[in-house]
Amino acid sequence: MNNYKEKALSVIPLGGISEIGKNMMAFEYGDDIIIIDAGIKFPTEELPGVDLVIPDITYLKENIQKIHGIILTHGHEDHVGALPFILEELNVPIYGTSLTIGIAKRKLTDRDVKNINNNRFDLNVIDSSDELKLGSFKINFFRVNHSIPDGVGLAIRTPAGLVVHSGDFKIDHTPVDGKVMELNKLSRWGSHGILLFICDTTNAGKEGYTPSEKIVGETLYDVFGRCEKRIIVTTFASNVHRLQQIINVAADFNRRVALSGRSMINVVDVASELGYLHIPEGTLVEIEEANKLSPDRVVIITTGSQGEPMAALTRMALKSHRLIQIQPDDTVIISASPIPGNEKLIARTIDNLFRIGANVVYKVDGDVHVSGHASNEEIKILIKILNPKYVLPFHGEYRHKISFSHMAEDLGIPKENVILAEQGDRWEFYRKMAKHAGKVKTGEIMVDGLGIGDVGNIVLHDRQTLSTEGIIIVVIVIDKKTGMLMAGPEIVTRGFVYMRENVQLINNAKSVILKELKNLNSKQFKNWSHVKGVITKTLFSFVLKHIGRKPFILPIVTEYQEE
Repeated sequence: MNNYKEKALSVIPLGGISEIGKNMMAFEYGDDIIIIDAGIKFPTEELPGVDLVIPDITYLKENIQKIHGIILTHGHEDHVGALPFILEELNVPIYGTSLTIGIAKRKLTDRDVKNINNNRFDLNVIDSSDELKLGSFKINFFRVNHSIPDGVGLAIRTPAGLVVHSGDFKIDHTPVDGKVMELNKLSRWGSHGILLFICDTTNAGKEGYTPSEKIVGETLYDVFGRCEKRIIVTTFASNVHRLQQIINVAADFNRRVALSGRSMINVVDVASELGYLHIPEGTLVEIEEANKLSPDRVVIITTGSQGEPMAALTRMALKSHRLIQIQPDDTVIISASPIPGNEKLIARTIDNLFRIGANVVYKVDGDVHVSGHASNEEIKILIKILNPKYVLPFHGEYRHKISFSHMAEDLGIPKENVILAEQGDRWEFYRKMAKHAGKVKTGEIMVDGLGIGDVGNIVLHDRQTLSTEGIIIVVIVIDKKTGMLMAGPEIVTRGFVYMRENVQLINNAKSVILKELKNLNSKQFKNWSHVKGVITKTLFSFVLKHIGRKPFILPIVTEYQEE
C-alpha cells in the first residue's frame, strides 16, 4: 500500500443519508472539493414553527478556498432548496442543466438573495453531453428519468478511481418527453472499472420495477372522462411531466386550467419559458376567470399534495381559501404519494374534503401517481452494469439502506464493501481500499422566517412545552427604595387552565409563591435571578403536585419608585 502515500478521495455526506431530504455530499481530494446538491428538508411535527431545515455547512465554510463548485443533479427542493441560504456564505460556481438552473435562479430571486440581479453568482448551464474539469475532478454526466425533467447522474473521475453518483432516478422506457436514461454510458464506464457507486435507495424495498409516468396520463384520462363537475388536481409543483399530462388531458376534454399556489405558478412559468412545458393556447386562465366558467369546463392544478398547513389545497379543505371554495361533487385528485412523516397531514386533508362532499381520488383508486425513484430490479440493473468495487446508499431512510445492502450482497458485493455512511462521516477511498476516517461537523440548521440557525434545541424544547403544557406568567413589583415586595404576585396563564373555572387553584398558587417571597430579605430581592428562581421552583412543584403538569413558567420582576 506504500504506507498510503497516495492521497485519498474523501466522500463526506452532509445530508440526505438516513433521511429523505437535505441532500448534500462533498468530495475532497487534496486541496480540491466539489459539492453535489444543496437541498432542504421539510420540518416534522417535532419542529414546531420551523419552516425549513438545511444542512450545516460549517466544514465547507472552513475549507471554502478548496471548493470549486456545487453540481446540481436536478431541480427538486431537496436538492436545490438550500441554495438561497448557503450562497451568501459559499459564493462558489453552480452547475446544472437548463431547467435546474432556471428553478434555482427563481428560488434565489424569490428569497431576494443579495446581488442575484447583478450576476455576482456564477450560475452555469450544462448538458448531459458536457464534461467539467474542476481541480482534480473530471465530471461527465448521464441523463436519468425522474419525476422532473433534466435530471442527471454523475461520473466523477478522480486520481483514486471512477465514482458514479446516480442522482434520483428510475428507468422509464416510455418517458413523457421521450428521453430515456442513458444506460449506454453506464455500460461503457462499467467496462473500465468503477471504484464507488453512490445509489438512490428511496424505493430499494419495493419489488419489481417502478411504472412509467405515462400510466398516470392514462389513469387521468379515465378519471376526467367520468367527472361532470370541476376537477382539482394536486401534485408536486416540480413534477413537470405530470403537469404536462394534466394539461394535455384537460385540453382534450375542452377544460380550462387555472393554477393555485406560488410554487406551482413559479415552476410553470420557468418550465414554459425554457420549453419543458407546452400549454395549448387559450388553455391557461386565472383563478378569477375560472370561477366564472361552468364547473364542467374547469381544472385547477394546485399545491398541497403533502397536506402542508398553509398550502392551497389544505386551505380549500378547511374552507379558508380566499378564491377557491370546494363544492359538493367537485372531484379532487391527489396525484402524489406521502413523503415519510406527512401521512397524518394528508389523511386529515382527505377527510376534510370528503366532509365537504367532494369526490376524492387518491392512491388507492388507481395509478394517479407513480414514483420517480427506482425499485429494486432497476437498482439491480445499475449494479450489474457498473459492477462497482464499493457501493454507498443515499437518499433514503435507514431501512432503505438496509434493503439496499442486502440486495448488493445478493449481487456479489462483499458486505464490507457496502458503505453504510452516516451524516458527517468521512470515508476515504484509495485505489485498493476504503476506510472510515472520522467525522466532520454536521447537523441541521433550522430556518424560521428570516432567521437562519437562531432556532436550536432549547428554543424547540420551549415551543414543544408551550404547545403541550402551556405557560404561566407570574408578575411581581419590587419597591426600588426598600428593595422589598410591593405588589403581586399576579398570575396569567395561556394554554394551561381556563382561569375563570380554576380560580381556587390560581389563588392557592399565589399564596404559595407569596409565602416563599416573604422569607426573602431586601438583599435577596435585589438579586432578580434569585427571585425568579424561587418563583419558578415553588410554582413548578405546586403545579406538578396538584395538577400533574409541567408548564413553561415565566417570572417577570419589575421595579417601582414613587416620584
